[in-house]
Amino acid sequence: MSGPLHFEAPTALEYFEALVADDASLSLTEAAAAIAQDEFPQLDPQCVILEIDRMAEKLKRRLPADASPMQRLLWLNRYFFQELGFAGNVNNYYDPDNSYLHRVLSTRRGIPITLAVLYVELATQLGLSARGVSFPGHFLVKLRLPSGEVVIDPFTGHSLSGSDLDALLAPYKRKRGLEGEFDAPLGLFLQAAPARDVLARLLRNLKEIHGSAQDWPRLLAVQERLVVLLPQSWEEWRDRGLCYAEMGLDAVAAHDFRFYLSHCPNAQDRAAISERLAGFKRPGPLRLH
Repeated sequence: MSGPLHFEAPTALEYFEALVADDASLSLTEAAAAIAQDEFPQLDPQCVILEIDRMAEKLKRRLPADASPMQRLLWLNRYFFQELGFAGNVNNYYDPDNSYLHRVLSTRRGIPITLAVLYVELATQLGLSARGVSFPGHFLVKLRLPSGEVVIDPFTGHSLSGSDLDALLAPYKRKRGLEGEFDAPLGLFLQAAPARDVLARLLRNLKEIHGSAQDWPRLLAVQERLVVLLPQSWEEWRDRGLCYAEMGLDAVAAHDFRFYLSHCPNAQDRAAISERLAGFKRPGPLRLH
């Protein structure tokens, strides 16, 4: 008689990989919550989901059954920004905790993208049509109402008019020459962001934080997720290789560099990456810059 079966629990990365495997079934809120498992290994993303569900249920019990979409939106804004007190972390914007949903739920402070993920989840549970918007430099939320679209800044709780959005967009347009005959319409920048793109933007915020601090182990954990999330974004394979190299893991760094070069034969940094790859073959200790 055979012994009892033993099943290995998935690693945090394997769990994330399963969550993002298919766009049709990708749960943005759960996948965003799971990102924090690198820093908080004991975190159960399902507990995060349960806490959000409880918030939504509390508000739904207060709403009149015949509340219009606009009334639901007004109740949600008052609940989220005033009663619960969610707001942007203006005092410590680059704190990694701002990118972890369970910490944002605890502190009530976050960055636009994590606040938007929570806001959109609550709005959706109230029956509102809400999506995140990857607006240049500042993540926003767009709601579709019978009377038209409403754009919310989740960092401040303010509703933004067309002129407000034009003002936010002006520096971006100037920098890229999108003025005059090359001007781009505002609506182009207000497209709803797919869940995969939202997760990528959230991870790249952490990538910037850990990269600036030269915190290679934490940066590597983020890069592992970016490669899983965006397997055909070859630059993420290169960047994971660079992280491996900084940690002295030459063999795996070489694998990622070769993979990158094989898919990007005309990359502008091909010579630099090739030179770095060749350096792995030299005997003795290797100093990587």
